[in-house]
Amino acid sequence: MTNMSKLQEARYKYTPALPSIYSNKPEDIKVSMGKPTESVSDQAALKQLFDATYGEPEAVFEKGSNPDAKKKINVGVILSGGQAPGGHNVIAGLFDGIKAGNPDSKLYGFLGGPSGIIEDKAIEITSEYLDGYRNTGGFDIIGSGRTKLESEEHFDMALEVCAKKGITAVVIIGGDDSNTNAALLGEYFAKKKSGVQVIGVPKTIDGDLKNESIEISFGFDTATKTYSELIGNIMRDSNSAKKYWHFIKLMGRSASHIALECALETHPNITIISEEVEQKQKTLSEIIDEVTKVVMQRSENGESFGVALIPEGLIEFIPEMKILISELNNIMAENATHFATLHTFEDQSEWINKNLSKDSSYAFSILPNNIQRQLLMDRDPHGNVQVSRIETEKLIIEMVEDKLKEFKNAGKFSGSFSSQNHFFGYEGRCAFPSNFDSSYCYSLGYNAFFLIAAGLTGYMSAIKNLAKPASDWVAGGIPLTMMMNMETRHGKSKPVIKKALVELDQAPFKAFAANREEWALRTSFKYPGAIQYYGPDEVCNRPTETLILESK
Repeated sequence: MTNMSKLQEARYKYTPALPSIYSNKPEDIKVSMGKPTESVSDQAALKQLFDATYGEPEAVFEKGSNPDAKKKINVGVILSGGQAPGGHNVIAGLFDGIKAGNPDSKLYGFLGGPSGIIEDKAIEITSEYLDGYRNTGGFDIIGSGRTKLESEEHFDMALEVCAKKGITAVVIIGGDDSNTNAALLGEYFAKKKSGVQVIGVPKTIDGDLKNESIEISFGFDTATKTYSELIGNIMRDSNSAKKYWHFIKLMGRSASHIALECALETHPNITIISEEVEQKQKTLSEIIDEVTKVVMQRSENGESFGVALIPEGLIEFIPEMKILISELNNIMAENATHFATLHTFEDQSEWINKNLSKDSSYAFSILPNNIQRQLLMDRDPHGNVQVSRIETEKLIIEMVEDKLKEFKNAGKFSGSFSSQNHFFGYEGRCAFPSNFDSSYCYSLGYNAFFLIAAGLTGYMSAIKNLAKPASDWVAGGIPLTMMMNMETRHGKSKPVIKKALVELDQAPFKAFAANREEWALRTSFKYPGAIQYYGPDEVCNRPTETLILESK
């Protein structure tokens, strides 16, 4: 009995698309360099920190001569951070690229993430081994990890491993933190004149690693389509049973791109956008009032059901909650030893309340008991509250229920409210990549080889014009320092790739805002269905609504 599904067998045979420039032989493709670049902000500080790699120009590939593309090279690849659909195809594209340049070139995969390069744990990726992973989800080909490469000791260990294996280029596939580490590693290698290049690849389903040159991070397309299918299924059930309100929390701690994209794809009754909450300084009570109003209005229209989307990181964007969480993090860090001696929640809560400011004490007291408990749970390795473990959807449900009871007792509400809660996160991180992500990721990896062949370091692989067919995509790269700013981390100013939040003045949010009032009161559910891999382009190869709107 085979362990492979029929779809899995079919996807192995799928041929990802590439930008038309890559129909040429590698030695017939050259790099064209643009004007010098600047960082997002803090130019002086970053120029000093990245003396060897700062300010490099953007790169675009075009037809021309590059005999260096035929050189034999050894390349190392690292998967860093959380999974995202398409990671295997980045490695497949990189492998096929270096083999197209020279069949004797080798690709080494460092095992378990960044720790693999400092612990010298690697395998040579062969054609036979790779063929079992093409066009599939997951990071299991070599595994991933969250070790940070940021100390000189780590850099020296990595350099020693590269020298041992004859590796002259390292490709790091990761999000903003991982690519920040890639920039630091590339700078160190450049200053040492080591001859080892570093190239980054933009990965995160959260969609917060983007700018004018990086139009979308890989995995976002597949993950949002996976979540949207599930949301659509719940919408169909909600509209059939007509008795439940479904509150769905979606991944996205730092930004609401996933929630916004899923809203554009499915038309829910309520979608909370964290960035709007922060900009308008909405309190938790105001959010509850807004949700309650929609529930009551729909009930008056005979529709005591609905769907609400909530971004994972919402609680940190609500002004009083943000202050409360900050105070809790500081108090618990400074008094960790004493806090560990408080074994009951009642003792912990009483002690915490004595040490909070008056406003934060009130904010803490109005929260449901289970949310208070979650805020006092073990911190993450950085000493911060683990936001993904806070059941924000249940918080909103409980507080809306309480509000409706008040109205009912006052004779202002005669309807009903029954709820269900959901959290969609891991369901989308390792899904079979969509055709878009299969081709985009393959192109990012293939393109990374050409950045190496062009002799560049400290660059991110960039494919642009993504709302068009793949043949019209533009291949190139941008300096990692171009996306950076300085931020305070653990009390120290550090260089960090700036996260891209939802911009309220941009087309995707405007399209959502123009329709949300109608979606709130009139059931306008849209059912995207499962990701399709075979059929007409408008069904199988359509990019995200966000990307389409931004391209216009």
